[in-house]
Amino acid sequence: MKERPRQPFVPPRRQDTVRQELTALLREEGLTAKELSGLVGISEKEVLEHLEHLRIALHGRLDMTPPRCLECGFSFQKRERLKKPGRCPVCRSERITDPSFTIR
Repeated sequence: MKERPRQPFVPPRRQDTVRQELTALLREEGLTAKELSGLVGISEKEVLEHLEHLRIALHGRLDMTPPRCLECGFSFQKRERLKKPGRCPVCRSERITDPSFTIR
């Protein structure tokens, strides 16, 4: 059986930049990094990197709904990092909700 040559990966054509797309989506509703990743078509890690830049560029208008432990209810109110924490400091559970983001 003859193998077909692999086609190179061609990224989707974009009208706006990734950050412009993220900004438009976050103005409409609160979304998690995972949801944004699916909508924009980039990895969750890349979304978090873009959100860090947006937080600076928007001068504090990027709001984060903090993650919360599903076991004990602990809320990560003072957390500055945008990434979801690995485990709860109170009960050590790994069942934690994803933070969601909006733009005021």
